[in-house]
Amino acid sequence: MSFELNKRLAARRDPLPTAAEVDPVTASIIRGALETVCFEAATHLGRAASSPIINQSNERNASIIDANGRLALGSIGTPHLTFVTQLTVRYGLENLDDYDWGPGDVFLGNDPDYGGGHLPDYNVYAPVYDDHGELVLVQALQAHQGDTGGKDPGGFTLEATDIFTEGLAIPCVKLVHRGEKRKDIIKLIERNNRFATFSGDLAAMISGVQMSVRLLQEIIRKWGTDVVKAAVNYNIEHTEARFREEVANWPDGTHEATVFIDHDTQGTKDIKVHLSCDIKGDQLTVDLTGTDDRQELVGVWNTFGNSRGYIMTQLAAMVDPAIIKNEGLFNAVDIIIPENCIAHPPPNKPAALGSFHPACEITEAVCVALSELVPGRAAPQVYKIGMPNAVIGFDQHGMWMDQGVDARSMDVSAVQGIDGWGSCPAALGNLLLSQAEDAESRFPIINLSREMTTDAGGAGQWRGQPGSLNVKQVLEPTSAMAWMVSAAHPLRGMCGGDDGSSYTNHFEVGTPNEYQIDLAVSAQLPANAVIAYQHGGGAGFGPACLRDPEAVKEDVLDEYVSLGAARDKYGVVLTGTLEEYDLEVDFVATTKLREAMKAAITKHKSAETARGAGQ
Repeated sequence: MSFELNKRLAARRDPLPTAAEVDPVTASIIRGALETVCFEAATHLGRAASSPIINQSNERNASIIDANGRLALGSIGTPHLTFVTQLTVRYGLENLDDYDWGPGDVFLGNDPDYGGGHLPDYNVYAPVYDDHGELVLVQALQAHQGDTGGKDPGGFTLEATDIFTEGLAIPCVKLVHRGEKRKDIIKLIERNNRFATFSGDLAAMISGVQMSVRLLQEIIRKWGTDVVKAAVNYNIEHTEARFREEVANWPDGTHEATVFIDHDTQGTKDIKVHLSCDIKGDQLTVDLTGTDDRQELVGVWNTFGNSRGYIMTQLAAMVDPAIIKNEGLFNAVDIIIPENCIAHPPPNKPAALGSFHPACEITEAVCVALSELVPGRAAPQVYKIGMPNAVIGFDQHGMWMDQGVDARSMDVSAVQGIDGWGSCPAALGNLLLSQAEDAESRFPIINLSREMTTDAGGAGQWRGQPGSLNVKQVLEPTSAMAWMVSAAHPLRGMCGGDDGSSYTNHFEVGTPNEYQIDLAVSAQLPANAVIAYQHGGGAGFGPACLRDPEAVKEDVLDEYVSLGAARDKYGVVLTGTLEEYDLEVDFVATTKLREAMKAAITKHKSAETARGAGQ
């Protein structure tokens, strides 16, 4: 049933029926109005929610879906949430009569087997009817919730073998009927969440979509139902045409990539994501055939909706950013995700951790496959973190959780012409890394340091941003969870750039009990225990020996790159000392060293080619 449902939910949808025609200017004005409503909805949620993961980190998304289930536009939030929201709504639309849709209703869904991402991503949505009772649009707000009522706090169970271990799965439930809250249902959902702040989050999501419905009804009244529908149709068709124009400029051919996850949560190594991008004229086909399908794997199952959405997240980043993000993108691409592989699991597989891995490897594989075609846009939309370093405890208000999503530097790769910069990858979009002091004011923890690590960015003609070492002390006995990946297989370099640095993690640092997390752990930490979490750096772009020597010198002065790496990675010889701040490039020695390095690389490639021919 689940596979058949996925086919239906992902199938191409018809345009909205309308007798009106719109010109490009009118369509653009109406699109701008809808975008403003999305911004207002997401801002409302960010300001009204109770939990820090929403009101500080902004892990939320707003989107508008039309009455046929097409993504009309979005989002204000994290990019990967943009492209999964509509599938949950489509399930509700398929069962419109069963759920008794009507004006004033508000619904909730989070079930991975019914169009959802993973259980923590709650999607609250409300239909928008015109004054004649016609369904025109649906406003959706999606946000990551800190708990899902499963076996372990936070919804991340490292050894889960089915979805029921992770929490409450909701295909669709009505929260508000004709403007009246269904208090019994709301209480039931609140009861299945450990956080005292959850009721405030849910109330903020409900009020956010209700506010947006009123705003959208005003837009429909101003322009008329048919004109609004015509504008939605126009913008979706325009996006498809523009995307196809971009693809038509790429040479025909098939481009493949294979990316690995270090291991699943039980230690099975080298989990494979294989992907091919086939280009024929203006048609792009993305095929995940060859991706790992071992049914005994644990913790590495991504939902169909998420896999589809993550593919589109990367594709949307590799074309003109002015192209509007809506259903037209999906109409322009054929996506093949084989049943039973880790990107399209059978029903009831646990999926909480899949939004990290293999989701990130899927986007990374798309980027690697197309990097030679569009190097100027080959920025991987990934966060290679295994999972947040979740620290959990209890106080007089109930359970609290520091999800570890505060200040850090991680996975910020270079792109052609630009070094990696900022504190988090483009994949996280509007996700804000809250100040370290915010967590300290809420939880019994102290952040001891948040320092970037020298040589933690991948070397390249354009350098990846270094990752940071985050050192945290818990002041009370707590439990902590971690799943460590991206040590053996860190973020891939592009077009000859070096890979990013690896992730590492140590618990009870500075004591005789100190240990490194090599796989996955759910541990009890004593009061005053210290955690040291090394976030991986971004990858480099282009061969390191092509980097401007003066830029390498500045990197050394800024302590992004060590003197040893300047010589060994970049082939740059520097005179003077860092202590005296009098470094200078020895251009004669640098030229000689780089020529020797290039000769060694050429010799190595020739040996590899000969070895391949012999096989």
